[in-house]
Amino acid sequence: MASKKDPQTADTVVPVLQEATLGLLRELVAHLRQNRTQLREEWVRRITEAQLLIAMTKEEIFAEATSVFDNYVELLETGSIEALQAHARNLSERIIPRGVETQEVVGIVLLLRDVLARSLFKKYQSDFALLNSVLDAYEPAANRIANTVSVGFVQERERIIRQQQEAIRELSTPVLQVRERLLILPIIGVIDPQRSRQITEQLLRGIRANRAKVVVIDITGVPTIDSQVANHLVQTVEASRLMGATVIVTGLSSEIAQTLVTIGVDLGKMKTVGDLQGGIEESERILGYKVIDVSEAPVQKSPGVM
Repeated sequence: MASKKDPQTADTVVPVLQEATLGLLRELVAHLRQNRTQLREEWVRRITEAQLLIAMTKEEIFAEATSVFDNYVELLETGSIEALQAHARNLSERIIPRGVETQEVVGIVLLLRDVLARSLFKKYQSDFALLNSVLDAYEPAANRIANTVSVGFVQERERIIRQQQEAIRELSTPVLQVRERLLILPIIGVIDPQRSRQITEQLLRGIRANRAKVVVIDITGVPTIDSQVANHLVQTVEASRLMGATVIVTGLSSEIAQTLVTIGVDLGKMKTVGDLQGGIEESERILGYKVIDVSEAPVQKSPGVM
């Protein structure tokens, strides 16, 4: 005959287990705070022996280790992931500029986990059952901490890399004003769809800010472009025209010219000149500038000179 489970007993099992776990964590937190100095120094020693955080001074390592240790213990006590995530972001902002790598952050967090686990083994070695209960309560929290800190560091590093890439792209595609109403945009390197969009945005901002009438886009330093980028270049020319600026494209290589013909780009919408010098001369003609040979210019006599 099958026995029936007591609903009341079943409903109270989980809360009892949770309370037991919380009690063990509180005991664990008290132990870690009581031995804070010794454990922190042991952790820093292990970090140094493992040659982690080598880009930082000993004083910097100790300061960061103290901060991480205190936040580690606080999370064990409160279970606040949000607070740990905020600390992980702040930590990453401080140490990434110093050249700290992802594997180093993962390494120091795992070392801290090991240092604390060894401390628990030493404290509860005489009571194996209690040791198992303490580790069962500690390990999930320790894993959650390690994962949160590692993910936070990686996310912050990726954000900084994206910012650096954006800055490099802006530096690699400068919009230069060489004369009133005349802009030059020299492009060097590979153009991908993202960069081509950025080029368009920068150019249109430059046309508006400088009230440009002619723009010379020089692509001498571009090895090749695909059909998507070629079409985007045509759209850039058209967008510039709508803003009142004539675009002259210079420096087309034979490979790029063949690509434009092969994919059927409407070359009637694109004004091209062989090289940058020719492009500037054409732009000056459009703007009405005239080059005068100084040696042939009439000499202006001063008043009173016979």
